[in-house]
Amino acid sequence: MRTASSEDRVSYRTCPLCEATCGLEITTRGDRVVRIRGDADDVFSHGFICPKGSTLGKLRDDPDRLRQPLLKRGDEHVAVSWDEAFAAVESGLSGVVERHGATAIGVYLGNPNVHNLAGSLYVRPLLQALRTRSLFSASTVDQMPRHVSCGLMYGAPDTIPVPDLDRTDFLLMLGANPVESNGSLCTAPDFPGRMRGIQQRGGTVVVVDPRRTRSAKIADQHLAIRPGTDAHLLVGIVHVLFDEGLVKDAAQGGTLSGVDALHDAVAAWSPNEAARRCGIPADVIRQLARDIANAESAAVYGRIGVHTAEFGTLASWACDVICAISGNLDRPGGLMFPLAAHMRPHRAGPGRGFATNRWQSRVRGLAEVRGELPVAALAEEIDTEGAGQIRALITQAGNPALSTPAADRLERALDGLEFMVSVDPYLNETTRHADVILPPPPALERSHYDVAFTTLSVRNVANYSPAVFARSGPSETEILSRLALIASGKGAGADPAELQALVLRGLVEREVGDSRSAISGRDADEIIAQLGGEEPEEQLLDVLIRTGPYGDAFGAKPEGLSLARLQEQPHGVDLGPLQPALPDVLRTQSGAVELFPEPIARDLGRLASDLRSVDDGRLRLVGRRTVRSNNSWMHNVDVLVRGRDACTLQIHPADAERLGVVDGESVRVTSRVGSVEAPAEVTDEIREGVVSLPHGYGHDRRGARLDVAGRQPGVNSNRLTDEVPLDLLSGNAVLNGIPVEVAAN
Repeated sequence: MRTASSEDRVSYRTCPLCEATCGLEITTRGDRVVRIRGDADDVFSHGFICPKGSTLGKLRDDPDRLRQPLLKRGDEHVAVSWDEAFAAVESGLSGVVERHGATAIGVYLGNPNVHNLAGSLYVRPLLQALRTRSLFSASTVDQMPRHVSCGLMYGAPDTIPVPDLDRTDFLLMLGANPVESNGSLCTAPDFPGRMRGIQQRGGTVVVVDPRRTRSAKIADQHLAIRPGTDAHLLVGIVHVLFDEGLVKDAAQGGTLSGVDALHDAVAAWSPNEAARRCGIPADVIRQLARDIANAESAAVYGRIGVHTAEFGTLASWACDVICAISGNLDRPGGLMFPLAAHMRPHRAGPGRGFATNRWQSRVRGLAEVRGELPVAALAEEIDTEGAGQIRALITQAGNPALSTPAADRLERALDGLEFMVSVDPYLNETTRHADVILPPPPALERSHYDVAFTTLSVRNVANYSPAVFARSGPSETEILSRLALIASGKGAGADPAELQALVLRGLVEREVGDSRSAISGRDADEIIAQLGGEEPEEQLLDVLIRTGPYGDAFGAKPEGLSLARLQEQPHGVDLGPLQPALPDVLRTQSGAVELFPEPIARDLGRLASDLRSVDDGRLRLVGRRTVRSNNSWMHNVDVLVRGRDACTLQIHPADAERLGVVDGESVRVTSRVGSVEAPAEVTDEIREGVVSLPHGYGHDRRGARLDVAGRQPGVNSNRLTDEVPLDLLSGNAVLNGIPVEVAAN
């Protein structure tokens, strides 16, 4: 922090609003933000900023943001004290447990949890205290296929390689629009600039998307694929690599297992067959394979448009297979494994591998994946009577009424719960159903370190951000700790410091008891006495950093990192480009990269059946987003929703003419499960036969307090999303390629 004038002060922090982790320079005067701009000295973002980053002050000052807990009395939510709110939580949850047992409590976690330090570190103690298997999250409307494919190939679901954007010569990107999203499962500030950097050094960028997005306009080539068929295109590329002798297994140092079985399994995906199904010409498929194989380096990056489809896990798997057999896995310019400052160092040797289906959902018998059940099953688990029925729900930083399938059914189910508590800063479309709402502090009133996104970074960096303003209420760690104490039977009056001390000691004792740890055999009390950080989550972070791959090991490596050292570097610490990590990163039982694990082999048979499918001629709905929006609560910031209506149905001119749809006029969109009305946007930037609605809208629900969003409510696209179709391997909902009918009003 430095002083700009006698009245102003300047703070530096990492933006927590999306996955790009851009550095911000924040000028404040007293209790107000004067200006936010990109931090030109940030070691990673170098001054890049998108429109969202400049609004942190407006989010803090939003009059609709809750400053006190709310308690539902009758049909109204009223402000109460924190003690009264937690007493109501204890009464509500204990009543449900007494009547129905602990299995009657469900949990939903939204994706903002991984955007803040407390949510990343203190949700687990709450889940352990609840002892419920009814856990749902935004992961199964987003990236779960990526976790599953990486878990099967590399042995752990969070061992996720990313495209080495700054050194690659050829980037094939599918289902991603980083000009608008800033990137996802690939942390890269100024992703558009990095795309241009590939081109400036003589490389090539190819974008595969049903829409000619802003990212596609930057690219050297845009391929308008039929929605939901990315897996066919990618397996077709694998076929060509084998068929034309372009496989470079030797480049992986013998770490690939299953090459021969894979060769035989992809025989059906000739370029002609793959082309018929995905809509990309056969000669283009052949050329993509050749370009990847012949490039000095190449990376394949598939994201949400690929994952939220019926074969999302297979598509994610095929992206990595292409890189592996073309010699582009774990080498500069290809797919590489990040090593964040708080991660456990890579260690040689096989592991336990990865498995799913340890338990199943009650109604449909859907498989558990990574400790979660598919969120597409949440409504039915609430509204279907019987043993194990969810009677109470805890939501943490999420708005499933807008972000998950079959939204109409879910809203009815939420209304029928016996008790609901939400940790959320807004009275929104979901929390309006809650009996108690517990608002966490805004971003500028809490410290920040990216636990999740540094593990997905295209360069190894570390940034710590202290709070800019003093906190005006309890921390999110305290809120979650008190909930965990209530869930464990300690009661609403229990001291959260008791739990926090147990969590900290548990982490330290795990490290000193691990023979591979940098502090193995040390005294736990001696380690705890050395900890930096004022808040409990900061102390946990200090342990993770100091025992991590760059850490000071609590004095054993004097030049190493610690939280204190990060605090001395407000612009971050550059830990260097990604480095080769195979085989040490692997946790498969074989100790090799499993190219063709058995669950993938089974599902490839299902994909083969789909290869023979014939297009039924129905319109297919896909989603989209804008650079001004990441989560639904951002629609309550006036500067982010100004201008023309963003919630339109994009439709190709040929489809519009056939259906009598006029640009700007209202149309009705109908799927198997619901119907919405939206203004039409006739554009040739979308493939014929495809229509598109953005996600996160539908701010027209009575009882919500979102003044700005309510003036431009838009429509909830998830009223059209069917909860039945899923990616079978991951349980991920199918949000793209939904069959719909469109009619002019």
